Amino acid sequence: MILGNQVEWALHCMMILASAPQGKLLNAKALAEFHGVPKEYLSKCLQMLSQAGLVKTTTGPYGGYSIAKSADKITFLDIVEAIEGKVKTFKCNEIRRNNPCLAKSDRKFRHLCDIASVMYEADEAWRKSLREKKLSDITNHLTEGLTKETVNNFTEWLEEN
Repeated sequence: MILGNQVEWALHCMMILASAPQGKLLNAKALAEFHGVPKEYLSKCLQMLSQAGLVKTTTGPYGGYSIAKSADKITFLDIVEAIEGKVKTFKCNEIRRNNPCLAKSDRKFRHLCDIASVMYEADEAWRKSLREKKLSDITNHLTEGLTKETVNNFTEWLEEN
């Protein structure tokens, strides 16, 4: 499974919004420039986050985006599903029924396909892992390992944008 670019963009934007002072608005242009991604596509991503209730949108010349709830209430799965949807990563089409060797009476499977069962289990394990990780798990120690200069540069960037 390959997640789209917008999942990475959304995760990084949510990290910045969670790190910004409360009430601080950042517009799509500033966020796009910060990450070096196309503003038009990032705007769509931010709209999806807004529709999912993860960011607040304020319109107007001084408008922008802010985090909608605290970082400890937002899971990585919330962000991924806001962008990719809640569709399972595997869809069983029951192709086992196409087996030309099956007797007619054996084509009526009463149990879930064993392959589908394994894939659904893997999908749920992936989702469980993302559900357990909160945005705050990273924002709480975001500056660890960074130089004071980098932290100051980010603080200045936030103030300017």
